[in-house]
Amino acid sequence: MNRAAPPLILAPMRGLAMLAFRRAFAEPLREAGAAAAYSPFVPAGAGGPPGRSAFADVAGPQPLPLVPQTIGKNPAAVAAVLRIFKDMGYARADLNAGCPFPMVRKKGRGSGLLENPSLLARICEAGVETMGPGNFSVKVRLGVADPDTLARDVMPVLDRFPLACVAIHPRTAVQMYGGAVDMERYFRAARASANPVVYNGDLDCAGGAAAIAARWTALYGADSLPAAFMAGRGLVRAAGAHARAKELLLRYLEDSEREMSGPAPVMGRIKELLACWRAVPRWAACWPRAKLARTPAELRVAVASAFPAGRQPLNAG
Repeated sequence: MNRAAPPLILAPMRGLAMLAFRRAFAEPLREAGAAAAYSPFVPAGAGGPPGRSAFADVAGPQPLPLVPQTIGKNPAAVAAVLRIFKDMGYARADLNAGCPFPMVRKKGRGSGLLENPSLLARICEAGVETMGPGNFSVKVRLGVADPDTLARDVMPVLDRFPLACVAIHPRTAVQMYGGAVDMERYFRAARASANPVVYNGDLDCAGGAAAIAARWTALYGADSLPAAFMAGRGLVRAAGAHARAKELLLRYLEDSEREMSGPAPVMGRIKELLACWRAVPRWAACWPRAKLARTPAELRVAVASAFPAGRQPLNAG
């Protein structure tokens, strides 16, 4: 390849890629090639900026360079959250216009904005005005149900603004995270974009950014490389394949117990991670026990049973 591989960015996965995870697994994430991360969204409601706790994930020192993300449908409310990001020292920020969950999109937020391009334009105008040209970005999908929505209706709107980038997940909202990514429509939308494009969806992160770029080039050609790759579960699974994954998981569990109130949210957080890791060979034996665990102590037993004393995990997943 004649130019450097596009950087690899950790996607803003609520429940999986929170600050506690990014902090605990910073070493394997960096070794897997993650050069930066987007934060899970901070909600922008019409009733005024959210409380201080909503910004906890983006506050203080960050283990990876961070782009904070917000979600909302009121331009003034979005701008208010962006101003708080700026006051916290962030020069860049992102709008989530791709969240596929029905409870979000049916309220006109997240991917629901894809069906309201005029409102999305007003939010982009507020975002660029607040953050400055080239410092505001948008994360999108192909549409809600119609996969032609992005290229046909939304890209012409986004092209009116000097955005840092447009991150495209090539599925519709109704697909959620299942079914095949639609590369034909991804490329149609990417070619229509006047702004840099980031690809997000179903990436095998083995070998890091250079290996991803090599596989992409072999399939689609070097001229089609995006400005960056964004990976969610691919990077999370890469962290599970790391030689220190067990040690770091137990540290993550301890940190979560200190951070969260009561065992239930701790259990939910760790089980969501282990459910993702069940696709990693070394963790396959842990999940059947972990999903039945009722307490953090039982989770520790499940982890220990998957890695008996004297048997160390291999360096490859």
